[in-house]
Amino acid sequence: MLDDFKKFALRGNVVDLAIGVIIGAAFGAIVASMVGDIIMPIVGAAAGGLDFSNYYLPLSSSVKPGLALADAKKAGAVLAYGNFITITINFIIIAFVLFLIIQLFNRMKKKEEAKPGETPATEKLLTEIRDLLARRT
Repeated sequence: MLDDFKKFALRGNVVDLAIGVIIGAAFGAIVASMVGDIIMPIVGAAAGGLDFSNYYLPLSSSVKPGLALADAKKAGAVLAYGNFITITINFIIIAFVLFLIIQLFNRMKKKEEAKPGETPATEKLLTEIRDLLARRT
């Protein structure tokens, strides 16, 4: 049983997946920082100087208007839609960057496929057979 687990855990696909998850987590932290520290302050400045992360709607009468989100959550139920906006922008940026990376890989793959290579042996053999048959008739 231990040998079977070892074969499974060290299989190429599992290791590749683990590496992908680790790189994805690191990439997620970079994008989260880019969104939180660079993009959202610019968007917030364009929207009147406010930070989206503090946008909320009070769902309880005990929440006083003008409180910071953390204080409002302590006071009662709130609908924190600003955080949702931030996370949505974060997702859009991640999806767009991944789209660009996939486009780059597809272009590189097309260039490799476009390179004329040596014709396969089976294709050469079939060409010779075709030529012999053409001479016979």
